Amino acid sequence: MKKVNLNNLELTEFTGKDDPGQHCHATFPMFGAHGTKSTATVYFELDPGDALGRHTDSAEELLLVLEGEVEVEVGGETGPLSKGEIALVPQMIPHNLINTGKTKAKVLGMFGGANNIVATFEKTWLPTDSNTVDTAQMAG
Repeated sequence: MKKVNLNNLELTEFTGKDDPGQHCHATFPMFGAHGTKSTATVYFELDPGDALGRHTDSAEELLLVLEGEVEVEVGGETGPLSKGEIALVPQMIPHNLINTGKTKAKVLGMFGGANNIVATFEKTWLPTDSNTVDTAQMAG
């Protein structure tokens, strides 16, 4: 059995190259390099006021808020999402999350139909100096 403890992850800090408000701590707990065949996950944390950054994903995604309150924008439609709520993000539809609460927001994204994901952001991330995240290029 493969399993991951979300409470004990090594997260990488990402900051927008030209936008310090685009800021998160994130990792991909399970994806193709870990042996998945048709699913992948991303886990990220946003501090109050921080945004994930507008982007598209190569697969449909479900966003589950584990802690906190966020505003989710999916394809031009915006609404609140809080602990225990899930939002659907269709494949290749632009979306973003902003922490609107007073505490850290913790979110798990679950991708169906793909074990490797390509996320393309409108803005470049540091430390990668890229606007693309491709799990196929990540080592397990």
